[in-house]
Amino acid sequence: MQVLERRDTKGVAYLTMNSPERLNALSDEMLAALQEQIDQLAQDRDTRVVVISGVGKAFCAGHDLKQMQAGRQAEDGGKAYFADLFTRCARVMSGLTRLPQPVIAQVHGIATAAGCQMVASCDMAVAAEGTRFGVNGVNIGLFCSTPMVALSRNIPRKKAFEMLTTGGFLDASEAEALGLINRVVPADQLESATCDLAETVAGKLSAAVKIGKSAFYDQIGMDLDQAYAFAGEVMVENMLWRDTSEGITAFLEKRTPDWADRS
Repeated sequence: MQVLERRDTKGVAYLTMNSPERLNALSDEMLAALQEQIDQLAQDRDTRVVVISGVGKAFCAGHDLKQMQAGRQAEDGGKAYFADLFTRCARVMSGLTRLPQPVIAQVHGIATAAGCQMVASCDMAVAAEGTRFGVNGVNIGLFCSTPMVALSRNIPRKKAFEMLTTGGFLDASEAEALGLINRVVPADQLESATCDLAETVAGKLSAAVKIGKSAFYDQIGMDLDQAYAFAGEVMVENMLWRDTSEGITAFLEKRTPDWADRS
């Protein structure tokens, strides 16, 4: 059985975490499979959107605690293993943000610790009613320091700190209100709602979406004047494309654009 399955349709790559007996924990095997797909997708000109979901009762329950405990058996008490584990996990999370394609999390059940980190690392997220989100490692004596990085870049810092220090959970409506997810839908509509969002984005000029995603994250860390100067340069580049000219002309002529490059 593959721990991560992939299905491609209409320009969308659907990645499904398939380890339900572990609540789709980010085991060594799962992290390796995710990294392999991220590396492939980074070079994939045909895929325009990526969707990540999980089978079973949960989206993802975070790191595999049994594997982490087993790592303690090394002579150094697990120090080298833990350092490597969190480095690999960070590479996966930052890789999702750096993919040229928008990444959408399709979330149900629970998304806890590094699972919540994954939701926060995706560009958008759709959740089923009843989904719960937490960075609750503190409940077992492990502060969720790496999930904190993504979470604190998604929701207000005081709420993030409260979650990190109390181990409390957000329900789906709270997660939506705080900006961790985009929308909440009935559980039986989760797949279709996520698919609709993915296909809407996939229907746009992919090159424009890709340059826009990169610029979106680059400008966030800049001061206001620097961000405007940078974004202006990006728009100039975008405006000079043949397909952008065609898109504007088609809009003015009230017709569908004839884009030559959808990559």
